[in-house]
Amino acid sequence: MDQKLLRVRYLIDRARRLNPTQLIELARQSKRVSRAPLPVIIGDMLWCSVRYEMGFRDYAVWDIRMLNARERATWMTHPKAFRLNKTLNGPDSRVILGDKVRFLTDFADMVGREWIDAATATASELRAFLARHPRIIAKPAAGEGGAGIAIFDTADISDVAAWQTERIAADQTLLEQVLSQHDDLNAIYPDSVNTVRMITYRDPADQLHVIASVLRIGNGAVIDNFASGGMFTMLDDDGVALYPGVDKQSNIFAEHPVTGTTIKGTKVPFYAEVVTMIAEASKRLPSVPYVGWDIAITPEGPALIEANHNSSVFQVKPSVSGIRTGLLYRYRDAIGAEIVDSRR
Repeated sequence: MDQKLLRVRYLIDRARRLNPTQLIELARQSKRVSRAPLPVIIGDMLWCSVRYEMGFRDYAVWDIRMLNARERATWMTHPKAFRLNKTLNGPDSRVILGDKVRFLTDFADMVGREWIDAATATASELRAFLARHPRIIAKPAAGEGGAGIAIFDTADISDVAAWQTERIAADQTLLEQVLSQHDDLNAIYPDSVNTVRMITYRDPADQLHVIASVLRIGNGAVIDNFASGGMFTMLDDDGVALYPGVDKQSNIFAEHPVTGTTIKGTKVPFYAEVVTMIAEASKRLPSVPYVGWDIAITPEGPALIEANHNSSVFQVKPSVSGIRTGLLYRYRDAIGAEIVDSRR
């Protein structure tokens, strides 16, 4: 689809779904780096949504208020990422990657864990699965953003048939063995599996480009998703955390508030193996070249959690990094400016 048409359609849809309460909340968040009156900030947010194809949360999370026009133009944004997904990935991408059961089947040699579908398993099959694993995670087979996920201690499940009925009713039919993560990541936060999100693009010449790589860290929940209270930090090309952690509310964590572990400088174990695994995995998705991969790090090596056809965008706010430019150039270098920049 034409890039400019996609942009116009997105802006129209955004205007229809405009939430004034959320807009004001994000404007107040932006005042942390600005002395401007709230109406001025709101006006600037609206201007940036049109001029730079920028979401309101993008504006707040990345300290856009404190940047000049040249600096603002260097930031990748969620509307741009939405457009890239629509442009680069085939119409079957949601079906291929949105069905978690299909994904686990297609990448069985990379997921590193046992799973079962509660919707189709017999009571005896489920009972045997629960007996093999002290803790299991239950999730919707087609969920996104960490919604609907719960962890269960299997010793607490006395009536397997009744529990299975409850999981089906709650749309938590995909049951997975809880992975043990590497001690180095356990030291940061042990109550969730802290994962690597790697955003990649495989070009027409079959070359894989790692556009961005981040470490996502849980904070008070059993999952590490940004939308569920977790934090993230960017990784360098060797898998080393470059900055403190940042959460959705723009709170900054030099140390994890639960464990006291320093986040900057943390090295992800088996990072070279992660890159190798994703390079191989990407070859299996010829119609989905633009992907956000989630990878856990076990004591034995990386384990593929899932792949997202509509990956979020990760950059670190200038007030944390001291760097006033974003990562748009990495998308341009990998994908091409004529696709990334709809004005061209």
